[in-house]
Amino acid sequence: MGNPKGFMEIRRKEGGNRPIHERILDYGEVEQTLNEEDRKLQASRCMDCGIPFCQWGCPVMNNMPEWQHAIYKGDWKKANQLLQVTNNFPEFTGRVCPAPCEKACVLGIQDDPVTIRENEAATAEQAFGKGLIKPHPPRVKTGKKVAVIGSGPSGLACADLLNKAGHMVTLFEKDEAVGGLLRYGIPDFKLAKNIIDRRVAILEEEGLIIKTNTHIGKDIKGKDLLEKFDAVCLAIGAMKPRDINIEGRDLKGIHFAMDFLTQQNRINQGTSFKENERISATNKHVLVIGGGDTGSDCVGTSKRQKAKSITQIEILPKPPLKRTADNPWPYWANVMKTSSSHEEGCNRYWSLSTRKFIGENGWVKKAEVVEVTWEKDAGGRMVMKEIPGTVRMINANLVLLSLGFVHPIHEGLVKELGLELDERGNLKTDKKHKTGKAKVFATGDAVSGASLVVRAIAAGRSAAADIMEFLSKKS
Repeated sequence: MGNPKGFMEIRRKEGGNRPIHERILDYGEVEQTLNEEDRKLQASRCMDCGIPFCQWGCPVMNNMPEWQHAIYKGDWKKANQLLQVTNNFPEFTGRVCPAPCEKACVLGIQDDPVTIRENEAATAEQAFGKGLIKPHPPRVKTGKKVAVIGSGPSGLACADLLNKAGHMVTLFEKDEAVGGLLRYGIPDFKLAKNIIDRRVAILEEEGLIIKTNTHIGKDIKGKDLLEKFDAVCLAIGAMKPRDINIEGRDLKGIHFAMDFLTQQNRINQGTSFKENERISATNKHVLVIGGGDTGSDCVGTSKRQKAKSITQIEILPKPPLKRTADNPWPYWANVMKTSSSHEEGCNRYWSLSTRKFIGENGWVKKAEVVEVTWEKDAGGRMVMKEIPGTVRMINANLVLLSLGFVHPIHEGLVKELGLELDERGNLKTDKKHKTGKAKVFATGDAVSGASLVVRAIAAGRSAAADIMEFLSKKS
């Protein structure tokens, strides 16, 4: 595989990011790319370790060693073909995936894994640039009709495979454009939306029917859908945000992170909002509550909106810089992550709990926080305790709640169909993605809870296989 001594001769080299002073002035993609020769050298670092833990760590089971070898040899066509076997949209995951494959790479034992994610994005871009990714409509149609509800990564992947199998697939999306979380949740500076449009155009040329601005459960009743289609798959995501129930929560200027991010993405696409609808960080003290990727996206967006100051707080302890003894390779590394948005400037604090919001004339002005510690109780569960004497105030004219999501929206379609829920409020399915309702399937975050784009793609692919099996038995 590749250069047998590549991992010893070649140092890891990343594409890097655009200069901070330049990128904070626009919403263009932050990440840069290596030239073709450097990319081949990076692929040569794959050491043919014998047991590809990278593949084990990847939710879609990408065959990394083989397409790294193809890149090294300059065979972009083969590299793309190998990627497409397991991943419908490497151009998406190559940009936004946190790369669990790299955490599991054998070279990662020394914190110097192969640049798998960047190699993936490069392969997709080379394939598009060379005209290797073209529409391939199915030659034979089965006559079976399938409806997929939701056009996020799981819905797109499911619909794509079902369409390729020859079924007549209609993808329904309640918003004005396809993409779900990819389009409206992820900022343009991480994923340019023309990348989504490029792929969607191919899917449509292959025969996939897409109906946007169509809210199933409202514009079209679920029971009507069941009468017209042989199978229905719900890929509606987990869009019910987790809230915070403390004093002052009803003050103006406190918003869910996704509302803030979605609005900016729409503005970038040309949508205008009235002044009283606008969620703006301009010239404000911004407080982001939640230390995950969505919180980081709020930081980067606030920076571009020219916030006066940006503070991000997390209730959990500060992660270590290196793996700890109880977090060994090849498992996911629970270590400190500094995103490109963090590099652009913000104050970050950990082990802080928000006690209340303080306002003036109905608008939020400050947040009262307290330092906390985490200890195990008698049952072994981690319990949070406030540290006396550590209460302080943080200026906040705009508060963005980035606390994750609890489950899919129940109102509307889910209640209409009477779908069973699990203990967390997610859609309950069997091992074949079937719900308790005849010919209704579910997949993605709606079933698992909010997770990674790559896991959503994997779930969508798995659901498509189960729906194909169901339709073949039905016929």
